[in-house]
Amino acid sequence: MSLALPRNAPRAILFDLDGTLADTAPDLAAAVNLLRHERGLAPTAYELLRPTASAGARGMIGAAFGLQPHDDGFAALREGFFDNYQAAIAVHSTLFPGVPELLDGINEAGLAWGIVTNKPARFTDPLLPLIGLDQAGCVVSGDTTPHAKPHPAPLLEAAGRLGLAPEQCWYVGDDLRDIQAGQAASMLTIACGWGYCGATEPQSWQADYLLDTPHALLSLLRQTLAALPALAA
Repeated sequence: MSLALPRNAPRAILFDLDGTLADTAPDLAAAVNLLRHERGLAPTAYELLRPTASAGARGMIGAAFGLQPHDDGFAALREGFFDNYQAAIAVHSTLFPGVPELLDGINEAGLAWGIVTNKPARFTDPLLPLIGLDQAGCVVSGDTTPHAKPHPAPLLEAAGRLGLAPEQCWYVGDDLRDIQAGQAASMLTIACGWGYCGATEPQSWQADYLLDTPHALLSLLRQTLAALPALAA
């Protein structure tokens, strides 16, 4: 793979959580299918649920019940989904292959890394230590700031917690709103093709980079640091 390198080296890499660092779709799908079971309904096929996992309750309930947040009955289903998920939050969730090596490489390079997710802290806080992500330099959940992605506020909060300017951070995500938030925050954006990627093709998101594996991201980072060894102050 030959890519044009970024003009500036990062001081930190920020990541979305679901579909970027962690494959949480199995437990999210189980939580919504438990709702269907409780109502005497057959489970929704995992292949239909998985692409919606980055959208959380909205995506899962939309795929499993055909309801959107403004529809009658959605709020009750959402609360049931939340309860089911919290009770079995890390049964099958794992880091994507290559993510541990990617995080080790970031640490070895002397850079910071953090997590910026729309997942509420109710779920983020207990999940991270269970899947080996409790060493993040900062964690910003969906309810940490008044706005969630695609608003830039969560990313700006993360940069501030790390003591960095937004331009010194890269943001990596598997959903269009991740890229929109990163662009609005003046960060270099990376669409991760290994994630869930939702209903639209990541090629259309206008991210700075579209990468297929965590290893490709680590390679880009190492090449960038080698070409630009003097990090901006």
